[in-house]
Amino acid sequence: MSRVLEALARHAAETPAAIALSDTARTWTYAELAAAVEGAALQLARMVARIRPGAPVAVLLDNSPAWVVLDLALVRLGVPSLPIPAFFTPAQRSHVLTDAGAGLLVAPGEDDGWIDVAGIRLGVALLTTAPARLPAGLPAGTAKITYTSGSTGQPKGVCLSRDQMEATAASLVEVIGADYAGKHLPLLPLSILLENVAGLYTTLLAGGRYHVLPAASLGLDNPFRPDLARLAAMIAGEQATSLILVPELLRALLMVMSFAGARFPDLSLVAVGGAKVSPRLLDQAASLGLPVYEGYGLSECASVVALNTPGAHRAGSVGKALPHLVVTLSADGEILVGPRPFLGYAGGAVNGGVVATGDLGARDADGFLSIAGRRGNTIINAYGRNIAPEWVESELLAQPEIRQAIVFGEAQPELGALIVPLMPDLDVATLVRAVERANANLPAYARIARWQVRPPLDPEAGELTGNGRPRRAAILANHHPFIDAIEQETRQ
Repeated sequence: MSRVLEALARHAAETPAAIALSDTARTWTYAELAAAVEGAALQLARMVARIRPGAPVAVLLDNSPAWVVLDLALVRLGVPSLPIPAFFTPAQRSHVLTDAGAGLLVAPGEDDGWIDVAGIRLGVALLTTAPARLPAGLPAGTAKITYTSGSTGQPKGVCLSRDQMEATAASLVEVIGADYAGKHLPLLPLSILLENVAGLYTTLLAGGRYHVLPAASLGLDNPFRPDLARLAAMIAGEQATSLILVPELLRALLMVMSFAGARFPDLSLVAVGGAKVSPRLLDQAASLGLPVYEGYGLSECASVVALNTPGAHRAGSVGKALPHLVVTLSADGEILVGPRPFLGYAGGAVNGGVVATGDLGARDADGFLSIAGRRGNTIINAYGRNIAPEWVESELLAQPEIRQAIVFGEAQPELGALIVPLMPDLDVATLVRAVERANANLPAYARIARWQVRPPLDPEAGELTGNGRPRRAAILANHHPFIDAIEQETRQ
């Protein structure tokens, strides 16, 4: 049986008054949540009976108690779930539904049927009525298909078993400690695996309270341009004790703490991952009293591979590997994760063992893992030096005047950068000083020699993945005149 569902029953018996789930309108104890899951499962079972066995149920909903109950009901039924991020384009959504062979879609406005989940009426669309239409090839045991936009525009479906996801959540409870299971406030969409597994499942296993609110109420209806004042007010006002952030959201919170004096006295654990974080940014968080712990993971490893924790953390690292995983390094430093962290890809080959992550790293004598950057992103300059752009970018992003930065310089004697300032009207002299400060922390071969200001990276133009990672090829393709000018100068 599912570890998460067993935890619901156990907590209901041992602490019947404990709150498991809430929003601003109501709360559910563990017993009430377990009953809500059973009720939703009964309703879903009638709809699932109309589709081909093994076809997943797609979910396109904003964060809400209904999302949580629906997800757990699919676990209860043993039906694969297919969360669809709201930021996917219509073309990406269509691709995802077809690629995974979805049988049902639960989303606002659908009218082939409806179900009542956590007091919310949800529309359901029947997608596979023709018996001849087969679902895409899914590996045996698939419980969830998470589509990651990765470094290209075509989403790829990572297939995970229930055991793989719950092993990650259980390991997180083990290394962090159940004492930190207070009131978790999800800021990332639940359709993102990191929040689904490390946020929801971990909170329920540990006996905490999952306090879920719609993105708009948090000031995150546009996650790439958050309403910082509202976000800070909600985190403080809702008395959240834990958060999961991507680096850009961490920077945003540090900005509002530095410039507006916001404080979050109830927070005891803030996990950050998704991209390299500058040690200076983490130092700033510590100086402001924000308990930030950097981690590392990827969808193919059920969202988390390693994490610094309150009991074991080291500056400059992403922490120790979770106990259910075996992490090694190849001869050239690529991080390898085993024994079998995911099942395979929708419609693709089955994964039979170790995952080669494409990330370069190192591990110290105490087992703390550090990340140098992506193997495919490594810049080799005209002098033959290997430079991870993420390293240089992290120093730029540690400067409060710089919001986003992309570094390039393949086969060139010096590095260049595209820089998005904190505010559009920031004067050039201020940016010059910011770049100089970043360069002072870098060796000569990794310093920025030329840079250009540009508008914020645009996800609709394909310049960002869903969790805020830059798509370098797309960004650099939009700046050929500047890049080509540097190349021409170096040839003269």
